[in-house]
Amino acid sequence: MTAQIAFVDGRWQLPGVANLHSHAFQRAMAGLAERMTHPSDSFWTWRETMYRMAARFDPDRLHAVAAQLYVEMLEAGYTTVCEFHYLHHAPDGRPYADPAAMSRALIAAARETGIRLTLLPVLYMTGGFDGRPLNDRQRRFGHDVDAWLRLFETLRAEQDAVRNDGMPNDGMLRVGCALHSLRAVPPDAMRAVLDALPRETRIHLHIAEQIGEVQDCLALRGDRPVRWLLNQAEVDARWTLVHATHLEMDEIVGIADRCATVAICPTTEANLGDGLFPLRDFLDAGGAWGIGSDSHVSVSPVEELRWLEYGQRLVTRHRNIVATEACPSVGERLLAGVRASAAQATGFAAATLAGDRVVLDPAAPQLAGATADDIADRWVFAGNRPAVATVTVGGREVVRDGRHVDRDAIAARYATAMARLLADA
Repeated sequence: MTAQIAFVDGRWQLPGVANLHSHAFQRAMAGLAERMTHPSDSFWTWRETMYRMAARFDPDRLHAVAAQLYVEMLEAGYTTVCEFHYLHHAPDGRPYADPAAMSRALIAAARETGIRLTLLPVLYMTGGFDGRPLNDRQRRFGHDVDAWLRLFETLRAEQDAVRNDGMPNDGMLRVGCALHSLRAVPPDAMRAVLDALPRETRIHLHIAEQIGEVQDCLALRGDRPVRWLLNQAEVDARWTLVHATHLEMDEIVGIADRCATVAICPTTEANLGDGLFPLRDFLDAGGAWGIGSDSHVSVSPVEELRWLEYGQRLVTRHRNIVATEACPSVGERLLAGVRASAAQATGFAAATLAGDRVVLDPAAPQLAGATADDIADRWVFAGNRPAVATVTVGGREVVRDGRHVDRDAIAARYATAMARLLADA
């Protein structure tokens, strides 16, 4: 039995799970993109629904939706979230009086709920590999390099701020960099930003999610997205590549050799019809990986982990894909994987993350009679709810008896925000 799940005072407990990829505002559209809009519906038609929902947000609505999402994450066992944030400006593309207003809404939601936040402000500049300008629906996402760097510095100051009594801030916020995608960030802009970042900055990037993206990159940059990136940038352990679904073997080995993390989002990738990440080959190459709930059609680490394994079973027609002779438990291997990548991808110290604890519900039927040999497998595979009783983050108990301590007030505010968002449709 590994140390990741321990039996303490009659209850099973484990370190909190890091959610490596989130777009908080998309929680408001979960379940609203499941009607056919085109005979060939895909990620690209889904984007139209996303754009319409994104246009209805302001800082107050974003705070309300993000707080509800973070409550759900904490109740499910996520204790840290990487927020890939590109909803920066007013709907017409003009910056708010405070250009960081939308980012501050996310910080406020995280502080209110008690989740650790790695905030990743997104650089988003062009509408495709051909350099086309952003369309009207994308303008609120956009920055030039100088404006983005100013936003980054503003948010880093928030991370590094001290309290009025001169003591350090609460240590619950890290600020990194998100390059939206290769199609949205021209090569010269990418290099300028990377040159300007402090060396320790975590860098996240959507890449190779869709076949169409791979084809466009081949046509206009002469190479596949991951291969192009590995040849053009100093990719290393600071980097998290989100999705990286469509890879060839040299790219799989290249990511692993550079010690970058892949953020896999199984429920969203299934919902969007993206494809299946080549997990077994990546594990054989020694690659680091984690999970994210991305569009939040599901907010459950056990479901992400379960479907990560199940997807591989479906494509290989075999079982227990991630298990090894050294670690025959699939559940333990999955939990070890997300634990191993958490500090690298989020920027929080490993010891800090290990102190955030999730205590499982001793009365949960799926855990009845669990032993050290099967508790990880029982938690991941034996039920559809996370079976979480208590969650403590940074010494603060935020979930008690399976409920977030401020659940009711936050849910009421979310309901009001949703009524307004949907009324604006």
